[in-house]
Amino acid sequence: MQDQGKYEEAERLNRRALEGREKALGNEHPLTLTTVNNLASVLQDQGKYEEAERLNRRALEGKEKALGKEHPSTLKTVNNLALVLRDRGKYEEAERLNRRALEGSEKPLGKEHPYFLISIS
Repeated sequence: MQDQGKYEEAERLNRRALEGREKALGNEHPLTLTTVNNLASVLQDQGKYEEAERLNRRALEGKEKALGKEHPSTLKTVNNLALVLRDRGKYEEAERLNRRALEGSEKPLGKEHPYFLISIS
């Protein structure tokens, strides 16, 4: 839906998925947190930056606890938060997070891994 530009429907479906995962898995489960990230992405595409930032911060905090600070999924969430911060004009924090994602993904993944290449961009 999101890739088709159907943002309202994508938002509705992501909210529904999040509600279901929170009930079934709990608020801090990595799959729930991935759904939080997905919803934040849809909100960011709609220009709802404040809520997108809040959700990305929630996802990052949870993934750091559940998976660790250097896990590829955590680093992807770091990158996602940096993108929304850039959109909000919070350039210094966005740059700091981009550098964290870049440095964290280069070591274990190597310079040709997709997560590392996403961080470079």
